[in-house]
Amino acid sequence: MRKDREYNDGFTHKGMRKILVDTLRDKGITDEMVLDAINSIPRHFFLESAFEKIAYENRAFPISADQTISHPYTVAYQTQLLQIKKGDKVLEIGTGSIYQTTILAALGAQWVYTIERQKKLFDEQKEYYHFRKQYPNIKFFYGDGFKGLPTYAPFDKILITAAAPFVPPLLVEQLKPGGLMVIPVDEGDAQRMMRITKNLDGTLNEELFEEFSFVPMLQGKNV
Repeated sequence: MRKDREYNDGFTHKGMRKILVDTLRDKGITDEMVLDAINSIPRHFFLESAFEKIAYENRAFPISADQTISHPYTVAYQTQLLQIKKGDKVLEIGTGSIYQTTILAALGAQWVYTIERQKKLFDEQKEYYHFRKQYPNIKFFYGDGFKGLPTYAPFDKILITAAAPFVPPLLVEQLKPGGLMVIPVDEGDAQRMMRITKNLDGTLNEELFEEFSFVPMLQGKNV
């Protein structure tokens, strides 16, 4: 994490982002608002400086607490499925590096509530002064993602950024009727991306998409 470095987003970084966006478009990302958000967020700033020259390759990188920042394609894919609308209230499970979090905020969500179970990562998030100032609509919480945030529910959209062994029932309860949840489900080396729509009568529709690989979603908090 680059907490002691000045915020720097130069022409070289912007050029690399444009190439990344073109790559994502070629891979099938069609939501231009999602692509614009990725084009506007300096991914290199969420990584160690050693990765700066390769920060815009479509690959995952290690961050603190043995976690990862996801492939840009994964971020774009999940975000596209979530269909963020201006004014949405969004719950994100797994803040990580806050890169995905800022993408959600850049898309115009009214509020992004994000939960991180790793205390080290949660504490590091306080150092992202530039992004916390730019996106005051992001609210950070240290806690158990399986429990969600019932005090702030219901949510229009819920995004899970780790491999869930099952769909957490408390998160389903906190999803607003008419809302969407995007979650990678299953244990093992690969997970199927699922989108859940909560109907107005409380019933659920489930759609399955591509396979991805995520770090596991764990219960409780890690101090």
